[in-house]
Amino acid sequence: MAVSVDTVYQRVLALANKEQRGYITPQEYNLLANQAQMSIFENYFYAKNQRDRLEPIRTNEVDETDVGELLDAKLGPFMSNELVLGGHTFPSTVDVGGVAYDIFQTGLVYLGDEICQKVEPAEAQRLKSSIRHMATTANQTPMYSNNRITGRDISVYAGSATPVSASVTVDCFRVPITASWAYVVVNSKAMYNSTLAVDFELHRSEEDTLVNKILELAGIVINKPGLISLAAQKDALETAAQKM
Repeated sequence: MAVSVDTVYQRVLALANKEQRGYITPQEYNLLANQAQMSIFENYFYAKNQRDRLEPIRTNEVDETDVGELLDAKLGPFMSNELVLGGHTFPSTVDVGGVAYDIFQTGLVYLGDEICQKVEPAEAQRLKSSIRHMATTANQTPMYSNNRITGRDISVYAGSATPVSASVTVDCFRVPITASWAYVVVNSKAMYNSTLAVDFELHRSEEDTLVNKILELAGIVINKPGLISLAAQKDALETAAQKM
């Protein structure tokens, strides 16, 4: 379930206007909203990396409180498995509703249904030099290494010193769709247009985080240090609670 772009805007306006801190126009809101959304999205990868490093020492069973599961759920809408061009070049965009969105990060590499093991280029070169070794790995886990040739990202090997050129795919994480608080002008006033509006793609649990981050950015735009301080404090408290 996405986060309503209108709900967040109304909360932002209510908090910004408290004690006459200022008004945020729809144009300003849309710019700040997408900057905040991207900041939250990028943080997912740092949080996941931190969580994955803690996984080996965790003993509790997966349940509704599992943070790792929640992070996977947050990243899920942005992930797709895409074809690696020629078996060596990652795609740069993902099509969503006819619009190309940049790929922010790549993940696991696959040959068919098998996950490829990553090795350093020097190790791949050493293994390739051994015909006997490559021949005996035909039924083992395929491997890949970074490719140093311009325009190529990886080289995948499976039982041969010749790189694989087909059936290679990679998990891709695209950037979020651009959120938009759409409106029509009625009697010189911007009125919300739900038909043209685009909600945030972020997980519904991010509503408070979005409000706080947009307020913090808005405080800079409208030059209200008090608003920046208030939003930063709320954001810090929420972040601390999520890491407990």
